[in-house]
Amino acid sequence: MTGGDGKIRLTGLSHGGGCGCKIAPGVLEQILAQHAGGLITPQLLVGRETSDDAAVYQINEHQAIVATTDFFMPIVDDPHDFGRIAATNAISDIYAMGGTPLFALALVGMPVNILPLEVIGKILAGGEAACKGAGIPVAGGHTIDSIEPIYGLAVIGVINPKNLKRNSGAQPGDRLILGKPLGVGVYSAALKKGLLCPGDYTAMVGLTTQLNTPGPVLSCLAGVHALTDVTGFGLLGHLWEVCKGSGVGARVDFHRLPFLPATRRLAGEGCVTGASGRNWASYGAEVVLPDGFAPQARSLLTDPQTAGGLLVACAPETVGEVLGVFAAHGFDAAAVVGGVGAALQAPRLRL
Repeated sequence: MTGGDGKIRLTGLSHGGGCGCKIAPGVLEQILAQHAGGLITPQLLVGRETSDDAAVYQINEHQAIVATTDFFMPIVDDPHDFGRIAATNAISDIYAMGGTPLFALALVGMPVNILPLEVIGKILAGGEAACKGAGIPVAGGHTIDSIEPIYGLAVIGVINPKNLKRNSGAQPGDRLILGKPLGVGVYSAALKKGLLCPGDYTAMVGLTTQLNTPGPVLSCLAGVHALTDVTGFGLLGHLWEVCKGSGVGARVDFHRLPFLPATRRLAGEGCVTGASGRNWASYGAEVVLPDGFAPQARSLLTDPQTAGGLLVACAPETVGEVLGVFAAHGFDAAAVVGGVGAALQAPRLRL
């Protein structure tokens, strides 16, 4: 739990970190299948039927509430960085629906007999810093004494219903655009093994604290048909949700995927999370891989991302405009990574 310098290591207090803590998609589907009922109202525009990023509840013709929550155990040891990353990740779900965040509530579980109050305070301060960057206040929250450190947010946003973008609107012929590089899970595994150099750590924190602000702008583009963000289920997992909800197939061009610089080297050195394997076990049967496709490369496609990039399905003629929006918001690595086709039969994902 402590490093060589005697400081408490946050990652040593938890069994997993970041979005790698998520329950595997196949297991989650079995759990939710037992609870398919419940009250459904016409005002609930988006519930849990397509595993979308947030719930959306219509208030009137021009306004709908967007609501989400996300929390996890430490992905890094620096408390301020942990708070910033967790808050950025939670706010991203509002952006992934095309919404604008309004305010947040903090969700805090801490081993108060182990962690100094100063450390807990730095975690909360990191979360507040991310919220300040998004232009929203932390209006309250809830705390508990827990065995492992847990931090996150419930976030409320707003959107004009006509601009709402779901993960289930992709159309055959669409192009797929990814807003951020992949590799966060690999980097976090390397950090736990002491193999992540300071420069790569800085790159990981920079990536995971970059707010997905293009979302509300992209939602106003008629040629954008589907929008989500890539988090704990990896690129293929969240793309598979798009395919299922939209009734389409998809192709990923592996050579076009952006990665954090050291991702492939670190994966080759064994820095792969357990969540990557669990992800593949959940949806691998729906994926067609080329002959001879290396297991190491496959693990990069299922690598759990924390505060990952937006994944956009858009008409071909809108690609330039979408890439322009990403560039205007500082997402220089955004790239076209594949396309959408008709789903004539399963499996529906191809590389």
